[in-house]
Amino acid sequence: MIARAPRPVAPFSHAVEADGWVFLTGQMPTDPTDPDAPLAAGIEAQTRRVMDNLVLVLEGLGLGLEHVVSARAFLTEFERDYAAMNDVYRSYFPAGRLPARTCVGVTALAVQALVEIDFIVKRPS
Repeated sequence: MIARAPRPVAPFSHAVEADGWVFLTGQMPTDPTDPDAPLAAGIEAQTRRVMDNLVLVLEGLGLGLEHVVSARAFLTEFERDYAAMNDVYRSYFPAGRLPARTCVGVTALAVQALVEIDFIVKRPS
């Protein structure tokens, strides 16, 4: 378990590494300092919290967003939230250095979240 990362909402590891590839479990918009707090309202706030949680996991592994190769985003309100989620997501990466990404609409997410994002990361040699 990563020390500063949010408490898992299910039985999983925050990250698993194999041959220099690191697979980060999808993060929820939960507050790592108060896991029982209500989720922030709105897709922008929830996306920021998810991205901040992913950064906490990366930092706990000695990695950063510059090491992210691929991402998957899951939205419960795809049509409504896609553009706003993209704006927040994009702000975390340097211009011209976006990872590959898939984004899909889903019927529900854990803890009634609006968004969940996971990463595949390559550890530098």
